[in-house]
Amino acid sequence: MSPRTRSAPPGPPVDPVKARLLRLHVALLERFGPQRWWPGRTPYEVAAGAILTQHTAWTNAARALAALRARRRLSARGVAALGVAALARLIRPAGTYRVKARRLRAFTRWLLRWSGGRWAPLRRAPLGPLRRELLAVPGLGPETVDAILLYAAGRPVFVADAYARRVLARHRVLPPRATYEAARAVLEAHLPSDPALFNEFHALLVAVGKAHCRTVPRCAGCPLAFDLGGRPPART
Repeated sequence: MSPRTRSAPPGPPVDPVKARLLRLHVALLERFGPQRWWPGRTPYEVAAGAILTQHTAWTNAARALAALRARRRLSARGVAALGVAALARLIRPAGTYRVKARRLRAFTRWLLRWSGGRWAPLRRAPLGPLRRELLAVPGLGPETVDAILLYAAGRPVFVADAYARRVLARHRVLPPRATYEAARAVLEAHLPSDPALFNEFHALLVAVGKAHCRTVPRCAGCPLAFDLGGRPPART
């Protein structure tokens, strides 16, 4: 008699949303290449950039960072040593500079109080309580906090900004008017919990959002057109 054949044990259940998101990521990577976000020489510079780029173009935030660097103030202790007025003058290119000076000082004081300005503790701390603490810092909303956690501290938090929500809602991965937190929850639930993947995928969604998925979509030549299956993008 031939030996009885044994069926292979069942594998993990297939997650169609995960598979689809990863296909979108691969298509974007093939078109746009690695984005190498976030620009910055130190974690503190990355965090400062996340605050300074609020409601302005990155080029303006970069000019403000360059001014801080030129004065040797682009560090937690360097910023903490400045008064609000002096800091505001240096970061003037970022726009709304008085508001951003207060926000940057508030974050800097929190960082010095919480870890003495060191970043290693932020990489090890329980993520939920750490995120809640950062959200309590005046002027730091969810998108800024998550950018700091992902890009400066290397934590697996997806930055579900307006570009990401618009692209994925038009592709019917997200509901048309998904909130920031709802979108973040979907992405973190279905993607592997990998900071490098979150980093690159978010940056690529911004790239396709700027090139194709604008307020009025430009679908011709979009690397994600295959995913629509011939349908028009969903209204958002």
